[in-house]
Amino acid sequence: MTKISFASHPFLLGFEQLDRLVERTAKSGNEGYPPYNIEQSADNTYRITLAVAGFREEDLSITLENAQLVIRGRQVDDADGRIFLHRGIAARQFQRSFVLADGVEVGGASMENGLLHVDLQGSVPDAVVQTISIKKK
Repeated sequence: MTKISFASHPFLLGFEQLDRLVERTAKSGNEGYPPYNIEQSADNTYRITLAVAGFREEDLSITLENAQLVIRGRQVDDADGRIFLHRGIAARQFQRSFVLADGVEVGGASMENGLLHVDLQGSVPDAVVQTISIKKK
C-alpha cells in the first residue's frame, strides 16, 4: 500500500520536511499530562505554560533539537516508609513535545506557582523577490 501525504501533491515541491514534521508531531505520544496552555501575547510572541505542580526546577529539563522543543519532567518517588490512606498525587514522569516553525526561538523559561512558562519569539522572514533569467541554448 502506498502512503499518500499532502507533500506528494505536484504543486508542493520541496515540502517533504514539513510532511515529516507533521508525521513526527502526530506520533509524539503526548498524553493529556501535564495540561498546558499556548498563548499569543503579541504578533510573534508566544508562551507555553505547563501545570507542573509538585515538580522542582531540577526535576524539569527543556531541550531544543531540530526545531522540536521537548519538555521533560522526572520526579523521585519519596514514598519510602510513608503509609498513604489515599494517593492521588503520583510521582510521575512526562514528556511534552512541540514542533517550532522556522524562525521561532526560545526566549527563556521560568516557574511560578506550580506553572512552567516557556517564552517563544518568532521573527518575520523578509519577503524576497528574485528574477530568474532565461538562457538561450
